[in-house]
Amino acid sequence: MTVPVAAERLPIATDPAARAPLGDIAGGAERFTEARVERIVSLVVALGCAVLGTQAFLNAIAMPRAAWGWETALIALAFAPLAAMILALTTGAFARGASRVCALALVAVLALWPVASAGAAVDPSVQPWIWYLLNVATAAAVMAFDLVLQIVWAVLVSALYGAVRLIQLEGAPGGTAQGLVTGQGVDAAQSVGVVLDAVFALILAGVIIALGWMLRSAAVGIDRARGDAVASYAAAAEADAVETERVAVAALMHDSVLAALIAAERASTPREEALAVTMAREALTRLANAEQDVGEGSDEAVPVASVVSGIERAAAELELSLTVDADVASSAPPVPGRVARAIVLAATQAIANAVQHAGAQGLAVAVRADERAIAVRISDSGPGFAPAEVPVDRLGIRGSIVARMAAAGGRARVQTGKDGTTVRLDWERPR
Repeated sequence: MTVPVAAERLPIATDPAARAPLGDIAGGAERFTEARVERIVSLVVALGCAVLGTQAFLNAIAMPRAAWGWETALIALAFAPLAAMILALTTGAFARGASRVCALALVAVLALWPVASAGAAVDPSVQPWIWYLLNVATAAAVMAFDLVLQIVWAVLVSALYGAVRLIQLEGAPGGTAQGLVTGQGVDAAQSVGVVLDAVFALILAGVIIALGWMLRSAAVGIDRARGDAVASYAAAAEADAVETERVAVAALMHDSVLAALIAAERASTPREEALAVTMAREALTRLANAEQDVGEGSDEAVPVASVVSGIERAAAELELSLTVDADVASSAPPVPGRVARAIVLAATQAIANAVQHAGAQGLAVAVRADERAIAVRISDSGPGFAPAEVPVDRLGIRGSIVARMAAAGGRARVQTGKDGTTVRLDWERPR
């Protein structure tokens, strides 16, 4: 008859002390991708603005001036904030503030452009130097403002350029203010060209805004997914550690405290009394070292022979002269210390059960190990027991054997009948 208590494998528990950094990791990784993307965007914008700014500056100093004072002031107003923004984006310091100042300054330059260019000879086929800064203004807005204001800025800059360009052409020698209204001072081809330039600038601005929005949205999505994954892992690790700790504590209480009390209550012979004293001494020792005992030891690899010697030593503490039938292949590699300790403790509980409930009749322990697995068999020839009649609050099999092996990634099976009881403990190496 087989007791239906075989447990599925559980993940290796996480040390509760090691769970604390998980929150720090989640917090540190919360904006990891967003920060990296923002840095890349800043460098790309800085490079693009440097190229366009250099082109605009060379055109600005090469073009004839009608009013040197206004023109010089306008150049300073445009390029000083631009240089500051490029420096801030490159270094990563004050990037948002410098970009905001640059965006505002370029709009002011556009608004003052007709005043600075009043009376100057204008070639309608040649773009003014301010033309090269239109998308710089949009890029500055992308780095400085939220999405809605970026769109407003793109439309404003393009429309403002179209208006001031028409005013400039109309105010040039040969143009009149009346012509601006009637369309006689600026011919239709020039008007269409200005409108196309403004629309082209608006399209480029839309592309710049869309790229910035896509990259930032993707980065936020990645960070959110990473944060959810880290949070899920932290919650799973914590739940696993809590469950493992609960099982270990329950097993510790049953192995040590309850078993000692039951043995003391049932002791009727000197040998049983000595056994109860030994169990009580072990209980006090394990309770004093509960923190280390609950963790079931470290993962430092130990030879399979330590499992055999551990079972024999545990049997000796129970005042049993027991020799383990060991068949360990020479190719069997070491096992994690935590697994070895779980096997030894589970086997010890099975031996203690055989002593208490079967009087150690026919007690035998066999260990088999090879390069793939370890199997321990504890058997006795006692009267067995009825699994259905085992109270739910008894943890000898459920907690100290089955759950303990499951927490270590192993499996426990119990077969019982009128010819005795056999407990099988199996652990396979991960592949």
